[in-house]
Amino acid sequence: MTVPLRNLLKFIRKDVRYRVNKKEIIEQLKNKVSKNLLCKADKARQDYVGNKIHIRGIIEFSNYCCRSCLYCGLRRENKSITRYRMLPAEIIRLSNKIIQSNIKTIILQSGDDFGFSRKTLCKIIGRIKKTNPEIAITLCIGERQFDDYKAFKDVGADRYLLKHETANSALYKRLHPRQVLKTRLQILEYLKKLGYQIGAGNIVGLPGQTIEDLTDDILLLKDLAVEMAGIGPFIPQRDTPVANFPKGNLDLTLKVIALTRIITKNIHLPATTALAALNSENGQFLGLEAGCNVLMPDFTPEYCRQNYVIYDNKPRIDLKRAEQLISKAKRIISKDRGDTLKCKERQRACVYT
Repeated sequence: MTVPLRNLLKFIRKDVRYRVNKKEIIEQLKNKVSKNLLCKADKARQDYVGNKIHIRGIIEFSNYCCRSCLYCGLRRENKSITRYRMLPAEIIRLSNKIIQSNIKTIILQSGDDFGFSRKTLCKIIGRIKKTNPEIAITLCIGERQFDDYKAFKDVGADRYLLKHETANSALYKRLHPRQVLKTRLQILEYLKKLGYQIGAGNIVGLPGQTIEDLTDDILLLKDLAVEMAGIGPFIPQRDTPVANFPKGNLDLTLKVIALTRIITKNIHLPATTALAALNSENGQFLGLEAGCNVLMPDFTPEYCRQNYVIYDNKPRIDLKRAEQLISKAKRIISKDRGDTLKCKERQRACVYT
């Protein structure tokens, strides 16, 4: 029996303290994607984060990785790609290009690459912040030593994105050899204590994943009180052990995004590039309609970008394309850094009727 959306929303209408019925979320994920659900998510987005789209400029500065994740083309066993590490001066130059484009957040992203030492990364972060203290720096560089996180924060890093990928600990261990979900979550809690604005997120359609797993992903994001969440579909990469598994489903991904928006309310949700990999014309636009409020154009040079193959057929989303999507969605570009909205929790509860 299908559970009406209005019943689900009874559990998430309260502004601060509420109970979510996991069974009802599962039913919503099993149903076909409905216009009603997407409209409710878009209403939640409008009420809690407004009509502004925040643009974050990405620099993928290294494709070296010491991990062996079964689904990622950067895995250390992949000998089919040319490895690269940008020089610090090039990273700083690209950061200045992003800033000159009136973008207030820079995302420094790489594989888990210990070839970039704590000292080198601190130098890069410190140089960017010294000349542009108003700019936010988000790090997406995987699992490091705990002392590294503190050092990065001390020199000016503002946010850290560490996707949990899946809330199913057994599935996590199977897909991430020699890694465990518990460590990932401990790192996120530590980052929060250091004062980072933290981000997590999951992949929809992983081999072996269930609807119940996706429900747990949504609830975990709520429990972690993340400021941002990256949610995208599974896209196979030809040089990985799961190359022959099917792509994630766009409709299911949109439902996960929509329910995440409704349940978490005021976090930042990017319309990820992986959505465009499933539907180049409308994937990200549909993400914006499902509750997303962030776009992340890529400023990585072509000679590097063609080897940053976390999945196959990764599309290039540049600033021009981001601006086109914002115009199509009838939104406006934010002029601020897009910091956490947790401290700006509205006093009144939104009414989803």
